Amino acid sequence: MAQQASKPGKVTLLSYPRTVIFYLHIVLATLLIGLWGILFQVPQRGRDGVHRVADIWSAQLLFAARLWCGLRYELRGTPPQQDCLIGAKHQSFFDILIIAQHAPRRAFIMKKQILNVPVMGWFAHQAGCIPIDRSRGSEALKVMLEGVKAAQARGLGQLIVYPEGTRTRPGEKRRYKPGIGALYEATGLPVVPVATNVGLFWSKRGFPILSGCAVVEYLAPIAPGLSPAELVARLEAEVEGASDRLMAEAGFTRA
Repeated sequence: MAQQASKPGKVTLLSYPRTVIFYLHIVLATLLIGLWGILFQVPQRGRDGVHRVADIWSAQLLFAARLWCGLRYELRGTPPQQDCLIGAKHQSFFDILIIAQHAPRRAFIMKKQILNVPVMGWFAHQAGCIPIDRSRGSEALKVMLEGVKAAQARGLGQLIVYPEGTRTRPGEKRRYKPGIGALYEATGLPVVPVATNVGLFWSKRGFPILSGCAVVEYLAPIAPGLSPAELVARLEAEVEGASDRLMAEAGFTRA
C-alpha cells in the first residue's frame, strides 16, 4: 500500500469546495457507520464490534480524503500488533485516522470533552479510550493512571498517546509532557515512537486540505527499563528528529 512520498499540492480555487465536501462526507459517514455499529455490531460482538466499526470508519475516511482531496498516505515501519504504548507526533486529524486504521485494538488518551461529541464520543468510550480532564492538574495524571491500569487488566491493546498534548504546526516544537513516562513506568509496556509530516497536507486548522502523499513512520520500539524522564527525552528526540526528516523530504523549510 506504500505510495511515493510527495510535496503538498498547491492551493487552488477547487481546494476549498473539495475540503468542504470532504468534511460533509466525514459527518455523513460517521452518522451512518455509527448507527450501523450501534444497532448491529456492538450488541452482538461487544468491544470486538466497536473495533470493527472503527476499522471500517477510518478506512472510509481515508478513502474519502483521497477521493475528494487527492490526499494519500505512505506507511513506513511496522505498526505494532501487541499491547504497547504508541507515542506519536500529532499534527492533524489525518494522523489520528492513519494510526487508528493500523492498530487492531486501538485506544487513545484524549481530552474529556471528546466524549461529548455525538457518535464518536460514545464509540471512543466503548473502545476503552482514557479521557483526561486537564483542568484538574496533577489530579488528572492520577486518574489517567488508574484508568490505564484498569484497562490493562482486561487487555489494553495499542494505547495511543500524543506527548505534546495538542496538535502542532510543522516546525513547531512543544516540550513533551511527562504523562507518557508515567504510563511507561506503570504499565511496563514498550513505547513505539511514531513520526509524521501530515501537517503539511492537512494543517492544524484543517482548511484547506492539500493533495499529495503524507507519511506516517513507525520507529523501533523503546523497551521497558528506562526511567520515566529518560523515556520522555529519548522519545522526544526520536520522534522530532524523524518528523523533521519527513517534513524536509516533503519540501518543508523553516522560515
